[in-house]
Amino acid sequence: MNTQANTAKEVTVEIVHGFVDGGTGGNPAGVVLDADDLSAQDMQTVAARIGLSETAFVSRSKTEGFKLDFFTPNRRIAHCGHATIAAFSHLDALGRIPKPDTSKETVDGPRRILTKDGAAYMEQLAPRYSGAQEWIEKGVKLDDVLSSLGVDKTDLDQRFTPVLVNTGNSFILVGLSDAAGLAKIRPDLAKIKQISEQLDLIGYYVFTKDPSITSRDATTRMFAPRYAIDEEAATGMAAGPLACVLNDFGGTSQRSFEIEQGVFMNPASPSLIKVELDIENGAITGLMAGGYGKAMTSARIAL
Repeated sequence: MNTQANTAKEVTVEIVHGFVDGGTGGNPAGVVLDADDLSAQDMQTVAARIGLSETAFVSRSKTEGFKLDFFTPNRRIAHCGHATIAAFSHLDALGRIPKPDTSKETVDGPRRILTKDGAAYMEQLAPRYSGAQEWIEKGVKLDDVLSSLGVDKTDLDQRFTPVLVNTGNSFILVGLSDAAGLAKIRPDLAKIKQISEQLDLIGYYVFTKDPSITSRDATTRMFAPRYAIDEEAATGMAAGPLACVLNDFGGTSQRSFEIEQGVFMNPASPSLIKVELDIENGAITGLMAGGYGKAMTSARIAL
């Protein structure tokens, strides 16, 4: 397989929007197919030059359907939701997925992938929660997190105490009572980056269930300056944890959730992430998060 490079000196990057909502919006990801001959440094160089929040590099796997490596502009990341959806939606559109139930090999182990009716879904793990009392051990207080967003305790949705959640990547989830709170956020990116380093986070996922602004289960904003992402339009690896929080702490028994993101960005890029929870004996044992991808354009990067 050598469609992506000319003797590995030039790499074709497909720009595919993951989690499009009605065929528009979504979060652009770089997708490099047939990346078998690229080194980790090559991948980092391509990701930095293309400048998108994440780029997925697809190569052969000895154990899974495909091997995926993910890079932000400044570092490797174990998993990326929108780049996974972008990659598998693109592979499916090209007819390169032999069966709908497949898998990806990553640096953090294998994950199941399901393609269905043009959409792609990715497996995440059962949630692990860490409350604000546990953050203190690493020098972080709840007030530090809130001040880094420019909000305070009066802005919080009292049903949801801010919590660190990991279903494969770690995020702090902060629920706000209304859309006004979500709109007024003024992130202190340096402070968010520092806290993310202290707690080993990807970033923050801030949400509201305010029915005046969304008909979905929640609308969200995501900040990850530690990974050179000031704000992101769709984050599948954070929507999974949010669905878990809505189920475990929101007084609902539903298993299917629709999470909206990108509406509050400037310019807006509305995205839709669907999450299906696996529940056994009242406990979440895993989940599948997914949506639709749409190829938009391509670029050539010289190494």
